[in-house]
Amino acid sequence: MHYLYLGAAIFSEIVGTLALKSSEQFTRPVPTLVMAVGYGIAFYMLSLTLKTMPVSVVYAIWSGLGISILTLIDIFYFKSPVNLPMLAGITMIVGGVVLVEMYTGRTGA
Repeated sequence: MHYLYLGAAIFSEIVGTLALKSSEQFTRPVPTLVMAVGYGIAFYMLSLTLKTMPVSVVYAIWSGLGISILTLIDIFYFKSPVNLPMLAGITMIVGGVVLVEMYTGRTGA
């Protein structure tokens, strides 16, 4: 169940971050509201996840997947330029998350 909560936290954080970009420094009310709700849900779901998983593992997965998914959205949707050092950095982040998950003791639930 904790991975479901973590997935919801990641999804909500991504929605909140995309809305933050669209809010134009909080001058557009609807994206600003979506951002606030998205981050609120993200942190609530994250708090549920932290009941059964260590904060280091949760944060590594949450931030690593969030960065990776947002990078892909940025590249393919917003047409941001991509270069080899950027891809290498994202690959290292994902690799680090995988290593943390593989070599951290299992947390039940």
